[in-house]
Amino acid sequence: MTRDAPLGRVRIIGGEWRRRWLPVPAAEGLRPTGDRVRETLFNWLMPHLPGARCLDLFAGTGVLGFEALSRGASHATFVERDARVFTQLAHNAEVLQAGTRAALVNADAARFLLAQPPSAFDIVFLDPPFASALMAEVMPRLAQAWLTPGALLYLEFPRGGAGIALPEGWRMMREGETRQAGFGLARRA
Repeated sequence: MTRDAPLGRVRIIGGEWRRRWLPVPAAEGLRPTGDRVRETLFNWLMPHLPGARCLDLFAGTGVLGFEALSRGASHATFVERDARVFTQLAHNAEVLQAGTRAALVNADAARFLLAQPPSAFDIVFLDPPFASALMAEVMPRLAQAWLTPGALLYLEFPRGGAGIALPEGWRMMREGETRQAGFGLARRA
């Protein structure tokens, strides 16, 4: 979170829900993407957002998916494993009156990707807990049937780590970093 954000809340920074605050429940591994990173990310995504179908795979507070909806995405599916965090996520969707534009799934992300996708996604947000190997586990599954041609993957990962092994045929288009994290936007080459 940024210095100006109150502890336990994160705000949507643009679009229809601009300046709306979302509660952040205390949960191990939950670290919402900060304002500056989201501002950079959504500047990168702006030409791709109108009408996009998004998947917020490790949703947490849902701030990435809600930010996308706020800025013109047509639909976002939020997948969150932790029951308590999921309850807050559902409450956030209700308070924002996201309605049918948001689908909420209380499930393990890796298991969720074993099912047949309801439809392909244009933008996927991947921000798993840093202390896990989930990124490497889910990326190959996503590349099989979950993505539209030209889909974009947002990746957030520990800074100074070994980097991200993208699926074959993918390349990093944009990258940035903060003191704690690296982040980037990838697309099929």
